Amino acid sequence: MTEHCFDVAHLGHVEILTNKFDESLDFFTRVYGLKISGRDENSAYLRAWDDYEFHTLKLTRSDTTGVAHIGYRVSSPEALERRVKAIEASRFKTIGWVEGDLGHGRAFRFEDPFGHVFEIYWETNRYQPDAADKPALKNMSSRFHAQGASPRRLDHLNLLAADVTEFREFMVTCLGSRVTEQIQLDNGRLGGCWFTVNNKTYDLACTEEHGGGFARFHHITYATDQREDILRAADIFLENGVHIETGPHKHAIQGTFFLYVWEPAGNRVELANSGARLILAPDWEPVTWTETERKKGQAWGLKTIETFHTHGTPPVVHK
Repeated sequence: MTEHCFDVAHLGHVEILTNKFDESLDFFTRVYGLKISGRDENSAYLRAWDDYEFHTLKLTRSDTTGVAHIGYRVSSPEALERRVKAIEASRFKTIGWVEGDLGHGRAFRFEDPFGHVFEIYWETNRYQPDAADKPALKNMSSRFHAQGASPRRLDHLNLLAADVTEFREFMVTCLGSRVTEQIQLDNGRLGGCWFTVNNKTYDLACTEEHGGGFARFHHITYATDQREDILRAADIFLENGVHIETGPHKHAIQGTFFLYVWEPAGNRVELANSGARLILAPDWEPVTWTETERKKGQAWGLKTIETFHTHGTPPVVHK
């Protein structure tokens, strides 16, 4: 057994692109319920009420949609050096050091074989609530404001790749991730893979690209405290004219209670409740699902709808 590497602490933030900036910002704040930590010329920095960092979502004005980059925080300055050396020694593309932004200090950027840009960093700006946002309990990161769906924290994201096996090697090599669950297709390919760098069940998933696109984004997910929060959110989305794609329901893989919607620019956004499930076994072996098992649908029998396999951002333009 290969000893698990804990150089990378957790998923830190995701930068999402939108070509409808004002509408997307209204969705993520008023409807979805994230808080604005800061603004610069092209971006809004957002966080859930119990995220400790300055931001977990960077929403950036663009002429397209999708993901701009994914940030992971490492466990120490020394861990950052070790990971950079491992990435530079690998066969994967390196971009190099960048200066960071309002949320964190210098970061090292690199790229998976499918065009998704990642960065790792240590120096971060912890969110400091002002008097109006100071929580009643000193162990919370900020006040619970009950605005919109009000998720508690960033949970995970899902990317699309033409070869999930190749992406799995990238995650294990560059981030030291463990695979917790995966889908083995009848044709021998991996249909999906779920990764963690800590004891959460997963912080990133990769599923097979069926739309012919490149560097595409499937969804970002924030976590709620309980299932009832997601049922309440479904009514909030309904009242605000948000496109509900599928759910509320329960995934078979990872067992999360879920709800998927599309924000105004078309990026897919999820709310999830994973309960108390953690991966505590140091010798955890990946759970492998067959194609036949997956075709049975989700945990309680809901069939996966077609757009879940085909819709990603940016959309593929077929000539």
